[in-house]
Amino acid sequence: MILAAGKGTRLKPYTDRKPKALIEVNHTTMLEHQINYLTWFGVNEIIINIHHFPDQIRDFIMQKKYNIRIEFSDEKDQLLDTGGGLKKASWFFDDDKPFILIGTDIFTNLNLHDLLVYHQKHNALATLAVKKRNSTRDFLVDRNNVLCGWKNNLTGEEIVTRRCDSKLTNFGFSVIHIINPFIFKLISESGPFTMTSLYLRLAENYHIKAYPHNKDLWFELGRIENFENTEFIHMIIKVINLYKHC
Repeated sequence: MILAAGKGTRLKPYTDRKPKALIEVNHTTMLEHQINYLTWFGVNEIIINIHHFPDQIRDFIMQKKYNIRIEFSDEKDQLLDTGGGLKKASWFFDDDKPFILIGTDIFTNLNLHDLLVYHQKHNALATLAVKKRNSTRDFLVDRNNVLCGWKNNLTGEEIVTRRCDSKLTNFGFSVIHIINPFIFKLISESGPFTMTSLYLRLAENYHIKAYPHNKDLWFELGRIENFENTEFIHMIIKVINLYKHC
C-alpha cells in the first residue's frame, strides 16, 4: 500500500494544484518512482489511498497502463491519517500474506526482500524499517530490536508501553512497514488515527520488530527545503539508481 492521501502542506505551493504524489523528481512523479521501487522487488498488487486531488492520481494511473493490479482507497469524505487509511483499505489484503506499507515520498535503496525475510524469521506482527538519523520523533527499541516506545526529541515527551529488560535505543522511522494482516483483527480505533499510536498500543502485548538499515541511503522528500535543495535531489537520483542493484 502506498500512502498518497495527504495534502502535502509542507510542499506548498507545489501542492496547491496537484497532489504530492504527482510532483516530479528527475522528470518522473514520486508515485511512479515508488511503484517502480515496489515492482522491482516483485510486488504486483498495489493499493493507493487518495484524498488530495484524487482524480489526478486516478487519471495518472490509467494513462500509465501498468501491467499490475492497482486499486484505490478513496478518502474524499474524510482524511483518515496513516492508521485510519490502512484500516479503510483492509479489504484489499485478503490473502493472509504479509504486505508492505510505504509513504509516497520515501526514497531508499533498502532491500525489501531482506526486510521480508527478517519479518518472517521473527514472526512479528509488524516489522518497521528504522535508521540512526536526526529525527524530531524516534521509536524506542530494546536490545532485541523489539518496539517498546516512542520519543519526541523536540519536547522530550516519551511514551513506553512495553516492559523491557535493557536500555532503549532511539531510531528514526523510515516509513516502510511489513505487516501481518492479523493486525486488522486488533484494530479497535475508528476515524483518523496514526500507525504510530496503533503500534504503541499493540506493543504491550505483541512483538513489533524494528529492522535497522543504517548502511542504506534514505531520504524523505515531503518538505519544501528538501525539494528545493539541488544536492539533496541529486542524492535521491543516486538512490533511484542504486535500488536496482539490490
